[in-house]
Amino acid sequence: MKNILIASTSTLHGGTFLSYLSEQITKLFSETEEILFIPYARPEGISHDAYTKIASEAFSKLNKQIIGIHAFETPEKALKNAKGIFVGGGNTFLLVSQMYQNKLMQPLRKAIFNGLHYFGTSAGSNICGITMQNTNDMPIVYPPSFKTLGVIPFNINPHYLDSDPSNKHMGETRETRIKEYHSQNTIPVVGLREGSWLRVTGESIILRGKQTARVFEKGKEPVEIDSGTDFGYYH
Repeated sequence: MKNILIASTSTLHGGTFLSYLSEQITKLFSETEEILFIPYARPEGISHDAYTKIASEAFSKLNKQIIGIHAFETPEKALKNAKGIFVGGGNTFLLVSQMYQNKLMQPLRKAIFNGLHYFGTSAGSNICGITMQNTNDMPIVYPPSFKTLGVIPFNINPHYLDSDPSNKHMGETRETRIKEYHSQNTIPVVGLREGSWLRVTGESIILRGKQTARVFEKGKEPVEIDSGTDFGYYH
C-alpha cells in the first residue's frame, strides 16, 4: 500500500528546514529510525554531502538518522535495503537525470507501490507525478525522459503562486504556464501552495495544510480544492 507525503516546499518563510512538517514526518516514518536521502536535486548547486548534512540536522531533531544514497557503492542496492525515502528539493531536471543515470526511477516506483514510505518536497514532489513537466525549474541538464514515478495520477506544480494584479511584472503567471501545458497535454495538474501537502495512503490522496490547492484540467476552468479533500477520484 502506498504511503507518501508530498509537500510543496521544505521551508516556510520564517521557519527552518522541514520544521513545519515535523509532526507529519514523525508519523510517516514511525516504523523506522533510518531514512535514505536522495540529494540529487542539489539546490543552488550545493554538493551531495552538504545537502545531506542539512537534511541530517533536521531529521536528528526528530530522532531520525539520514543516510545519503551517494555514500553507497551501488544506489540500487541502497534503495533495495531502504526502510524509508526522502527526496529533497532543488532542480528537478538534475534530479530526474541522475535518477535515470543511476537506474533508480523504476525500482523506486515499484518500492513505493509495495509500501516503502516516501517523503518528497519540491523537486521530490514533482517526481511523484506522471511527468516532471510542471516543474518551475530551469532545464540545466537534459534528462533522458520527462516521465517520472507516476505514484499519483496527476502532475504537481509546487510553490504555486497566484497572480497579483498590483504586480507590474509582465512575465507569465503560473496559471498561464499551466494553460500552455494543457494546449499540448492532457494530464491534470495540482498547484500546491506553500504550506500545503498531500498525504497518500493507498488510493486515498488528501490535501492537508491551511491553504487550498488549485486544480487544472484540460478544457476546464481551474477550481479551488479545500484542505481535507480526497483526490482519490482521479483513480
